[in-house]
Amino acid sequence: MAIMEIFEDGAPVLRQKAQPVTQVTKKIRRLVKDMIETMGAAEGVGLAAPQVGIGQRVIVVDVGEGPIAIINPEIQETAGTEVDVEGCLSIPGVYGYVNRALQVVVTGIDEMGKPIRVKGENLLARALQHEIDHLDGVLFIDKVLDIQVDTDDDEQV
Repeated sequence: MAIMEIFEDGAPVLRQKAQPVTQVTKKIRRLVKDMIETMGAAEGVGLAAPQVGIGQRVIVVDVGEGPIAIINPEIQETAGTEVDVEGCLSIPGVYGYVNRALQVVVTGIDEMGKPIRVKGENLLARALQHEIDHLDGVLFIDKVLDIQVDTDDDEQV
């Protein structure tokens, strides 16, 4: 496994729509493992393939219950709304309040090519929506209601 470079705002790949994965290969399984390691090393709760320079529809999230990888994720259901603060590994030091669904159901396939269905609430729902936005070239700053810049360089999401 390897820690990958996290691309920051301004990198063209972050604004491009990611392509669907047509076949789960060894290369895709390695990408998932490397993304999970990268997310952990950066102390993030989610990471999308475009953030590591790969224009494919792959996300990983871990809100403290173990990593979840979803390939070609699609939001099937949403319920409720909640405004809460978000940050992004691709926009270090910037935080803002974003309105998101409180609950989501996301489907896709896992790193073994098997169908997966994830029901997320609260932070998991927020992380799933945030990462799926990345796959469509959308950053949280595009949806932010109130933005804040962290002037303490030591603190990072």
